[in-house]
Amino acid sequence: MKSVICLSASVRTACQHASVCFPLYRGLSVCSSSPRLTDPEFVSKTVIAQQPRVSDALCLQRERTRSVAADVHRLYPASATRRNEATSQHADVQTAHRPAGRATQHLPPCAPFARAERGAAALVNIQPLFEEDVIMELCSKLADFPSDDRAEGLATLLESCVSVGLEAHSPPVLILVKECLELLSSRDVGVAQLCRLGKVACALEGRESRVVAEVMPSISCALEEDTVSPSEVAAVYSLLAALHEPRCPQQAAMLSALHRQAQRQVHRLGAGHVSDILQCLVKLKQKQAISLVLRLSHRASRVFKAFSDDEIIKVLSALMTLGQHDEELLAAMEKHLPGRLGKCDPELTSTVVEYCLQMRYRSEPILEAVAESFVRSAERHTDMQIAKQIVAIGRLNYLPQCSGQMFKKLESVLTARFSHFRPRSLIDVLHACIHLERFPLNYTNKIFRPCFLQRLREGEPVDRIALGQLTQLHLSVALECKHYWGPRLPFFLHVKNFSSPDQAFESPMETSLYRQVKGPLVQLLGGEFFYTRIFTSAGYTVDVEICLDENGFVLPPSEWEHTEKRLDPLDSELFCILSKYEEVRTFNYEACWHLISMKTPTPAGSFPL
Repeated sequence: MKSVICLSASVRTACQHASVCFPLYRGLSVCSSSPRLTDPEFVSKTVIAQQPRVSDALCLQRERTRSVAADVHRLYPASATRRNEATSQHADVQTAHRPAGRATQHLPPCAPFARAERGAAALVNIQPLFEEDVIMELCSKLADFPSDDRAEGLATLLESCVSVGLEAHSPPVLILVKECLELLSSRDVGVAQLCRLGKVACALEGRESRVVAEVMPSISCALEEDTVSPSEVAAVYSLLAALHEPRCPQQAAMLSALHRQAQRQVHRLGAGHVSDILQCLVKLKQKQAISLVLRLSHRASRVFKAFSDDEIIKVLSALMTLGQHDEELLAAMEKHLPGRLGKCDPELTSTVVEYCLQMRYRSEPILEAVAESFVRSAERHTDMQIAKQIVAIGRLNYLPQCSGQMFKKLESVLTARFSHFRPRSLIDVLHACIHLERFPLNYTNKIFRPCFLQRLREGEPVDRIALGQLTQLHLSVALECKHYWGPRLPFFLHVKNFSSPDQAFESPMETSLYRQVKGPLVQLLGGEFFYTRIFTSAGYTVDVEICLDENGFVLPPSEWEHTEKRLDPLDSELFCILSKYEEVRTFNYEACWHLISMKTPTPAGSFPL
């Protein structure tokens, strides 16, 4: 591998002054001692270059090409073979007698010049690094290397061609592709190098690349022979994600074999491998690979402390998309995250609370740390990050110990950025506050005004969820804040009931709890003298309702028109009493009804007026 480093040293030295305009260092630095770039993000990067100056470009080009060839020749004075020496001399002769128009005919029309760094005044022309004779010289040097090292060098050069913007049909790329095909025909290249060559070839030529067609069978053989390492498993997943074609039988077969390999080696995967594989499973739309996802989630709980902030975001985002979670991962989060959230990127905090909300995991240590982090550094959070954190705390119905400071900070942020928030995000935040019995009167006064409602209709489509949230804000203010005299939500925007298939506004009835209380109720009442899912006049639904007459006797459904009182027998306190009785005949129903009727409501809070 040292030889590959030496080979790319001259190219990297010539390119280091051009890094301002061409991100060549992203590809050429792969052969250095620094960690390798595992995902060719350069495909999506825009190459920015300066316009060429009108100068003696030909002279500069000749001198630069001659110096590059001399550097390559000087690096290997003793180990070069006769064939390589002849090639080097032939390259020098060609450089001395090259016609004026040849240097730029196969290169992009934009900017072959870059201003030198470190205060240098001269311009550096990097075009000669990608001319046919220089590429041939580098390939001839690589021909004497072992297969894996040769593959690394060719991948480095191909990545550099992609960074500069060379087309797949340009002569330098064609030369490199020919060398790759010659190398792959030997069938002795490692899986990691095959994956890297395949990804670069896909970036250059697309999924139909000849290099990709040669790479895939070799990887399939390695998977069948069970000779891949954990890092190679992650590399194959990354390659398949780049080449993803859902209807390709070859890829489907490779994925099945790869899933088996990953499950067998999941205990050996590092933190970075777990993060990368989960991201690839999302790109490959592998929701059906439940067993693998659960094992990866379990492995993530074991290596959670080693994750970086970005890796935690990737892991949790992938698990939310795949719809799976692991109890041990939640325990690891609760152990390691509270002390970390105060110093981390706000995006990590938002992703963590979003994950807790989706998994309905009401972790007091995590939510407390989130609230404290919000109080300390809310100003550097984006509007969307603030919305995710407040919505999660509200819908999980957790009131932090620093709730007073949190709501004061939220009020100051909303006051400063009210016009910057998206209308839907603002409604989500205010709707989450009423879950905690904090009624944002200052902002209810603003969102019910015609100008805000018009702004809401002009933005995203106003669906039933947004109208339901506005209606619940209106009802909560009307019921709990008798002193509010501000604008109200127009009646034509009210939602008549909040029951919906996705349970957007109401907590779904717990089936297990209902079954536990249904039997005692039937025995107690002498029959099913109750209804389920009853709509109230306010638009809410009641899970179970019992009707009483004026004397407190239970009415059968046929006499419900004479109802004097209505009772919800699934009230939490009544359920606790019911669950303690094995003999329902000893149950004092009137005492329980008295207990429920005498309950005092929790004092309601509000934002400062």
